[in-house]
Amino acid sequence: MLRTARWVILVSLLGLAGFASDQAEIDLIARKRVFPEMGPGLIALKHDTAARRYLVLSSRSAGVAVYNEDGLRMGAIPPADTSPGTVSSGAKSVSSALQFPSDFDITSDGRLVIADRAANVLRFYDATGVLVQSISTPAPSSVAALPEGEVAVASSAFASPGELSLRLVTVYDKSGRVARSFGDLVELASRRDLNRFLNIGRVSSDPSGALYYAFTFLPEPTARKYDRFGYASLEISITSLDIQPAAQAVRREIKRQDEKVGVPRMKTIINALGVDPATQEFWLALGNVILHLDREGTQLAAYRAYTAEGVRLEPVAILVEPTRLLFACDPLGVFEFPRPDKKNP
Repeated sequence: MLRTARWVILVSLLGLAGFASDQAEIDLIARKRVFPEMGPGLIALKHDTAARRYLVLSSRSAGVAVYNEDGLRMGAIPPADTSPGTVSSGAKSVSSALQFPSDFDITSDGRLVIADRAANVLRFYDATGVLVQSISTPAPSSVAALPEGEVAVASSAFASPGELSLRLVTVYDKSGRVARSFGDLVELASRRDLNRFLNIGRVSSDPSGALYYAFTFLPEPTARKYDRFGYASLEISITSLDIQPAAQAVRREIKRQDEKVGVPRMKTIINALGVDPATQEFWLALGNVILHLDREGTQLAAYRAYTAEGVRLEPVAILVEPTRLLFACDPLGVFEFPRPDKKNP
């Protein structure tokens, strides 16, 4: 069933002191680096508030690194000394060893779910790191937890010729069955594989069950907000004059690739999305430009992220906390910033 947006907001940065000139000139300076063992290969980070720990995923690690709230390393999930085993996934047995993790989240019942893109599987671990469930799904690139043990998955798999109703997001229930799929693809290319590639994105959720989808490669930076059942309530597409030259260059590159055969290759447009769990405000990273938007999609501010030494930071993941922001920046590490929208101690 086709889900249509109740309203669409085109965020024009004109008249807001200018995207590239004034607002984006506000520098956001890192206060310090945290989780110093983490560097190249960073993918995602989360705060497990129930277990009072931080979790950091890197492609260089055998699992998700676990830290206490003081920033001290406690171990990993799965534990580094765990021998690979198997768990049933439908009619198949799936190895517990991670091949190429691409994202993770914490489910409503406290399990850790890791999207293993190379193995075409979601792996679920209990609080001690024991593999308790696996769900087969094609090339999961991003995963977000929803209420009642459900998980939403975005895929990087190309559509087969018979998949005429491919959607952006697939939701699995707690037992591993497909509950629903939703989200129409944007049509930008005639090549099916290229068009699928252009619609790859990352998903994130908030405690209300709302789901956010940030398109990685669309020429105009675009994000959507859905309720947990797949009804779109908001789309943000940044279309200012400052964006247009770069967007037009991307469209020319799409046209060029559409006219030949080859593996799709495009430059990342949106590299990170973070959601404030308390307010549903969200933060988008476009390179090292960080946009802060309210829950209705209205831009509140724009920043450029740097280390204290002036090095550009381009986050691949953003964790929004009450008094600080954490940016995971591959390959430089994880950095702490004061919340520029709040009075910090």
